[in-house]
Amino acid sequence: MNNAELIVRTLLAAGVTHGFGIPSGNVLPLLEAMRTGDLPFVLTAHEGSAAFAADVMGRLTDAPGLAIATLGPGATNLATGVGGAYLDRSPMLALTCNLPTAQLGRRIQMAIDHHALLRPITKATLALRRGRVASVLAEAIEIALSAPCGPVHLDLPEDVALAQAAEDVPAIPSGRRQAAAPEQAIERAGELLRRARRPVAVVGASAMRLRRPALVRDLVERHGLPFASTTMAKGLVDEHHPLALGCIERARRQVQREFLRGADLVVGVGYDVVEVEYEAWIGDTPLLAIDVEAVDADRTVDVVHEVIGDLDASLERLVRLEPAPHDWPPDAAREHATRFQRSLRPAASGPAAAPSGFSPHQAIDVVRAALPRQGVLAFDVGAHTHQIASQWTVHEPGTFLITNGWSSMGFGIPAAIAAKLARPDRAVVAVVGDGCFQMTCGEVAAARRLGLSLPIVVLDDGWLSLIRVKQHRRRFGVWGTEVGRGERREPPAHYFGVPVLGARTPDALAKALEHALHVDHPTVIEAAVDPASYLETVYD
Repeated sequence: MNNAELIVRTLLAAGVTHGFGIPSGNVLPLLEAMRTGDLPFVLTAHEGSAAFAADVMGRLTDAPGLAIATLGPGATNLATGVGGAYLDRSPMLALTCNLPTAQLGRRIQMAIDHHALLRPITKATLALRRGRVASVLAEAIEIALSAPCGPVHLDLPEDVALAQAAEDVPAIPSGRRQAAAPEQAIERAGELLRRARRPVAVVGASAMRLRRPALVRDLVERHGLPFASTTMAKGLVDEHHPLALGCIERARRQVQREFLRGADLVVGVGYDVVEVEYEAWIGDTPLLAIDVEAVDADRTVDVVHEVIGDLDASLERLVRLEPAPHDWPPDAAREHATRFQRSLRPAASGPAAAPSGFSPHQAIDVVRAALPRQGVLAFDVGAHTHQIASQWTVHEPGTFLITNGWSSMGFGIPAAIAAKLARPDRAVVAVVGDGCFQMTCGEVAAARRLGLSLPIVVLDDGWLSLIRVKQHRRRFGVWGTEVGRGERREPPAHYFGVPVLGARTPDALAKALEHALHVDHPTVIEAAVDPASYLETVYD
């Protein structure tokens, strides 16, 4: 057994099911070990996509995702998706294959310092060396899975990969659990909850990694807390729950701020400020923070108390506390959620069949209706992100995939590919803007090679619409943000062998989705939408 084979056996023992990346000569020893060891390798069109896919694998499985790149430009391309896993708190192993050990540090073609490159966007960057392969890999797995989760970089010189292994497959660690918060911290939180007359909970990204996600529902029900969520935490509690308020700080954010600022206590539950800082919306309402890390907030935020420690343990103890009566009317949350959803759907600017297209919110409603309750949505970054985050109803964890800490374009399609591999029994749909599709359209070829039943809905509005909205808001000229040119044309017959369907109306989109969800290959659906309504809903 050589070290590359030892790595593969260790990864399989850790529960890793796929590796994503692009090979080079330096990667070949590891690629051969994956072939002979039955660890599937997914060839992507770009290393950044490989890392996005690995990020999602880390979210949806009990093992870190695996992304692989060669030295130099392979590593720099990979860095975009690695940064996503870092700020979105996803466990990942980012493995760069490198020059032979004797050449490290020399000025040689393609060579850079991978550790210096990736250190700022990983939890750790570790070197694999002869005699220190299994032990370092086990360390990397433990770090990646420990709260807060994140990526760990491993650098593998080619000669180390080929050398005879001097170790056996190690015991596979699980992530280290944090210590429980002190009892007095829980008692103080209970006092604040009992004293509050209009408390509200806001659930954030740290709660995504709860071992028992149902604890969030138990908490809000036990204490009668109306609750909102950040984008990434949607679905930790079914959004049809009578206490659900919806997503904050996306489309029609002022509607949500109005309700939240009517509270006399905000309970931040696993609220990671990397998604949106508290000071953006909290006003002068006091904050009780329950998280795995101390609050990073502007001094204007009134942090009255923090419960810092293992989040499962904190919520378990808070659920056992005696609840106190509050002053919220019985239907306050439900009535607000209804008003919020209504505000997200302004009247169409023209007939649905007009050449300018139909509204993005109509398209989103069509996709939501076509996808089963337990279906998985992966989507990209842009104006549609704001609309989807606020409008889409999520029923369970792990079915709503977006990057909101890193917020990089290019996430949607590779995320959907990984989701379909991780959840082959579930319907998966990707929704991306036309700008994002131009950036990552090559990944449809990866979906085709894998034989995935995967509708990819492209919201084709001809603009980088989010930036165009910002240009309007700041009274700049609309310039440099046009994606399409001229009048709309019929879509091509295929991209890289993947069939394309056009949709100019909601009905046409519904029919295209019905077809695409029942075939054994990916389908691109180009939905011609009119971006005018974004000016009413995005950055209101």
